[in-house]
Amino acid sequence: MKHVPTLDIRRYETDQAAFVDELGAAYREFGFCCISGHGIPASDIDAAYEVFRDFFALPEPVKQKYHQPGTGGARGYTPFGIETAKDSKYPDLKEFWHIGREIPRDSRYAEVMPANVWPVEVDGFREHGYGLYAALDDLGTRVLRALALHIDLPENFFEDKTNFGNSILRPIHYPPITATDIPNVRAGAHEDINFITLLVGASAAGLEVLTREGNWLPITTEGDAIVVNIGDMLQRLTNHVYPSTTHRVVNPPGDGARKPRYSVPFFLHPNPDVVLDVLPSCVSEENPSRYPTSITSHEYLLQRLREIKLI
Repeated sequence: MKHVPTLDIRRYETDQAAFVDELGAAYREFGFCCISGHGIPASDIDAAYEVFRDFFALPEPVKQKYHQPGTGGARGYTPFGIETAKDSKYPDLKEFWHIGREIPRDSRYAEVMPANVWPVEVDGFREHGYGLYAALDDLGTRVLRALALHIDLPENFFEDKTNFGNSILRPIHYPPITATDIPNVRAGAHEDINFITLLVGASAAGLEVLTREGNWLPITTEGDAIVVNIGDMLQRLTNHVYPSTTHRVVNPPGDGARKPRYSVPFFLHPNPDVVLDVLPSCVSEENPSRYPTSITSHEYLLQRLREIKLI
């Protein structure tokens, strides 16, 4: 049976060519790969999960203080039942929080990258939340170096395109499912919007990826592995050399459905003014350019947020 491979990123330093080949092959096939050996301490991940769980356990009126209607959920709290997968009739069964990049408020990106808000009720939320943000941002940069080399770009090609990326850390809480007639899965089938997504330490099974053959393949990780997948912006930039694969979070069977599920994806975005034109190295006779019109990453983001009913 097929499975999404797990690759040790430390091999990038010791066996670079082989690692880049294997990573590129995994992404061309699945749009997904699991990355181990990343060096983010388990204690840091656990501490972040703990403060996120503490926040979601707060009374509803307290959480609602941090909801900012009209902002597309860019920062702070988004209540249960709002985000809806594209073309789905029903909202996802989740609530979540958004942490964004800390930038100077006189930055040219400040208008489209609002300041973070922090819940005063949870000790350590900012410290552990932004600590995990920074660690995953750094790991994402390392993965992008290998992805760049695989498509014959300079190793640091992406770095000046993501150094002020509008990236998001999204702690998610899927509450226990108590009703028997739930019309939707926890997160409907969708593709991510951004360059790459890094998913750290999901607390329960449920993530599935749609293979080329049309089968749903469960993704399970072992040890310290982090799931890293391609988003639509990178698919567009690479002319589908790196596919953004459909995935979902299904409801577990039996008693598993009555347990909460927590997960923390990091959506690595390009800088807001990066133009998502197809890279010449990803165009060939067999793969002609699919995107003749230009669009910036921020314009693309707004278009997609409208589709998923966040704005």
